[in-house]
Amino acid sequence: MADEALARAGLHFDELNKIRVLEPEVAQQTVELKEECKDFVDKIADFQKIVSGFIEVVDGVATEVEKEKMKAIGARNLLKSIAKQREAQQLQLVALITERKMQLERLRIQYDALQKAEGEQTEFIEQLILQK
Repeated sequence: MADEALARAGLHFDELNKIRVLEPEVAQQTVELKEECKDFVDKIADFQKIVSGFIEVVDGVATEVEKEKMKAIGARNLLKSIAKQREAQQLQLVALITERKMQLERLRIQYDALQKAEGEQTEFIEQLILQK
């Protein structure tokens, strides 16, 4: 009966016979909730550590990817530059070949003219020798 009077007054005894303001079941549920919350907070902290580590790894990979990307862009630009240089060099060589062909044709015409002049001079000398 004393227990009921105390219960009506909002006081209860726990398993150690200490007076409590909360009912033993509510107190037990509160303790369990507190432990679950602590476990939850610990798990969240562990998750935060894992996420931080993952972010660091991803940032490192992103940095390496950016470096490789810049290298690839540089290599592509160098390749384009080399291609343009070769194109310019090819155009120079074609111009040089054309110039040399024109020079060859001019020298061939000059050679033919000189051969003709030589032939005429040889013929003239022979006629002079025969007339004497």
